[in-house]
Amino acid sequence: MKVIKGSFMLGVLVLLFSSVCFAGEGPEIIILHASKGDVDFTHWQHQTDLGDDCSKCHADEPGKITELGRDWAHNTCLGCHLKAPIGSKKGPTLCFGCHNKPK
Repeated sequence: MKVIKGSFMLGVLVLLFSSVCFAGEGPEIIILHASKGDVDFTHWQHQTDLGDDCSKCHADEPGKITELGRDWAHNTCLGCHLKAPIGSKKGPTLCFGCHNKPK
């Protein structure tokens, strides 16, 4: 019985440690420069909201998104914001919900 309890506790610790390792990976906020106004992308907040599912944005593996640009961002970001399940926290869908108004 002690072996089973020990194995269970080890499994729980591994799961807790792995979630701590992934949360907060990369920069906390990424400034994306855009002609309609820069976007302050809250990277850590998105990681938390998406349950550390990096594949929602990163096709291959975490790291710089090489195809990042206007079309990619509007398809990926806006697409996700519009498709959020009912009752969940949705992201902004209007231009200045993401883009900072140029000064």
